[in-house]
Amino acid sequence: MHDLKQIAAAALAALRARGADKAQCAARFTETHEFNVDGGKFSLFRTLFDNSLSLTAIREGRRGSVSVNRFDDASIAAAAENCLAIAASGEADPAWDFAPETDNAAFSDGEPEADLDQLFDRTEELMRDIAERHPKILMEQMIVAHKKITSVYQNTLGAAYSRLYGCYEIELMFSAHEGEKASSFFGSYVCTDSLEAPFITLGSIEEDLSNVERQLDTVPLDGKFVGVALLPPSSLGEFLGSLLGNFTGDGVLLDGTSLWKDKLGQTVADARVTISSAPLDPRIVCGERWTGEGYPSEDYDIIRDGVLKSFMLSDYVSRKTGLPRAKNSAGAIIMQNGETPLSEIIAGIERGIWVGRFSGGEPGTSGDFSGVAKNSFLIENGKITAALSETMISGNLAQILQNVAAISRETVADGSCVLPYAAFGGVTVSGK
Repeated sequence: MHDLKQIAAAALAALRARGADKAQCAARFTETHEFNVDGGKFSLFRTLFDNSLSLTAIREGRRGSVSVNRFDDASIAAAAENCLAIAASGEADPAWDFAPETDNAAFSDGEPEADLDQLFDRTEELMRDIAERHPKILMEQMIVAHKKITSVYQNTLGAAYSRLYGCYEIELMFSAHEGEKASSFFGSYVCTDSLEAPFITLGSIEEDLSNVERQLDTVPLDGKFVGVALLPPSSLGEFLGSLLGNFTGDGVLLDGTSLWKDKLGQTVADARVTISSAPLDPRIVCGERWTGEGYPSEDYDIIRDGVLKSFMLSDYVSRKTGLPRAKNSAGAIIMQNGETPLSEIIAGIERGIWVGRFSGGEPGTSGDFSGVAKNSFLIENGKITAALSETMISGNLAQILQNVAAISRETVADGSCVLPYAAFGGVTVSGK
């Protein structure tokens, strides 16, 4: 940690010496231990080391930023020169700035030290569990890793942070196969700071494997209907990411195209909808502790009981628009669960579709979306029935938040977000 602090201080000094009025530096060192599994067998173990140094300078209202992967004096000097040259070529903008000194702190969280023997045992156990419980699954790629990260942040206004943290990550990519039949691929991801539980029990891994096996025999949907889309956490996260980006993010607020630009404090969703960005929540593993501009990260509500409470704005766009800055830049999305068990939600759907994955273009600023529902199932008369082949779904992101049919009691926490199962009405489902 001490070396990174010296490196950051040296980088700031180099930027000041070359004329920066204000500057910031972020230095990071990552040590990764990684197991790879291909075709059901261990194929690789490797240890990776990565340096990252990011410099940003403001001079006469112009901003420049560079990143390098070397910490030696010559590389720092060259990066500082390049950073100021980039700033000189830009346009002056008084909205560029960094955070003032606040509650500077040192953090330590997660599991910084790897237990490689236990990690190997858990990985081997996951391979056995998949083979025994889901024999039709072909694991196209499995990457299981531990990351230990040391990072520091300093700026010339006095803000300074340091952090040592670590976590385990499980990334799976798989499909189902039986004779000539094959499903489409699917992926699962989990981040954890504990090896206490079998990996197959974490996140939605078990459910994802089961659903993909059921995708071996698919049928086309005949016709078209308007019904309910039931989104498990895997696809709900995709939809929420698009929705929040289209209505609360930097770009659409800066250019004034957000449908919600004048909606702060107003109802934009069903009263059951509460969505927060909460990197400090204990269910989020190694969440953000400071923002890119050097502010301490805090949890905040984006939507609370259907009312828009905050935009997801950077410090720069906040200054440009006069709207409040978001209290973090992390994502770490948590959607409040409901009161209804998932089984009852399914039982209450007359006709709808379970959308395991969505494949389509990014919705425009209107919120209209259209694409293919992958890994999907038809829901009829309160039961999940046939696995569907390529089926189109379409609707509007803003409208579906107001057409909530139900939100599940159950949630899935994968270390990066916490999401329920959510059913939305008014979605058009199209087959042949």
